[in-house]
Amino acid sequence: MDAFIESIRAFNRFYTRHIGLLGKAYLESSFSLTEVRVLYELGHCDAISAAELARLLDVDPGYLSRILGGFRKRGLIARRAARDDGRESRISLTAKGRKAVASLEQRARRQIARMTAHFSAPDRQAMSAAMRTIERLLGPKDENAPYILREHRSGDMGFITHRHGVLYFEEYGYDQTFEALVAEIAAKFIQNFDPARERCWIAERDGAIVGCVFVVKYTEDTAKLRLLLVEPSARGLGLGSRLVEECLRFAAAKHYRKIVLWTQSELLAARAIYKKAGFRCIAEEPHHSFGKDLVAETWERDLP
Repeated sequence: MDAFIESIRAFNRFYTRHIGLLGKAYLESSFSLTEVRVLYELGHCDAISAAELARLLDVDPGYLSRILGGFRKRGLIARRAARDDGRESRISLTAKGRKAVASLEQRARRQIARMTAHFSAPDRQAMSAAMRTIERLLGPKDENAPYILREHRSGDMGFITHRHGVLYFEEYGYDQTFEALVAEIAAKFIQNFDPARERCWIAERDGAIVGCVFVVKYTEDTAKLRLLLVEPSARGLGLGSRLVEECLRFAAAKHYRKIVLWTQSELLAARAIYKKAGFRCIAEEPHHSFGKDLVAETWERDLP
């Protein structure tokens, strides 16, 4: 945890220095960073009270009042009584204030363009993805955000291998040989992919991958369910059951007579999903794999 915290602090120091947040003026203007944030919010709303603005920016009301007083003296903002309550005033930008905001936004765009001019297209995509990830992890969580299911595309197999390796190490102590097995399964799926009889589903929520599952051809009459995974952030939503249901529906539609899977006895959450979906355990075998003593289980279910 200490190393994680220090890495964030180091990034904060790098970023604030790199983008020029420590100076008295921001974007080579006459405004501080806080003043620019206030102007930006005023520029993107019709009219707002000082109390609402303080809550939105999480700024001390007294400090904000002094900033707004300075803006008013410079002719950047105007106050008018609220329509529904004459005791409360609403703040909005004047024409001079809107011109100041437009100039600041142009400067911000030029600054970012200069900083990233040497970036390749993959670098730009990687940076955008990293910033979206930070926003998602630090931002408010919407427990009701829906997930979507899609088919696999380029880059998904690497992600699936990575997340299986990380999660099974963190939650069950599996070593790197498990990650190697997942990589082998994913590689064979791509190399031998039969779109008429095989499928991979990727679950996404808020733009992030939160789950996956595969159906592959085992024999002409039997399909095999593989690599079911649900991220911790998406557990409790019924996603695991939904992914298994998609596998069963697909396998039946492709006229398989049976679907099988291979799992371990200690994977209790997955076993509960399989049992609920009508699978039954037909074989057990002790083995030593992934750095542990395990009991492998074969499960199967007949299809209509």
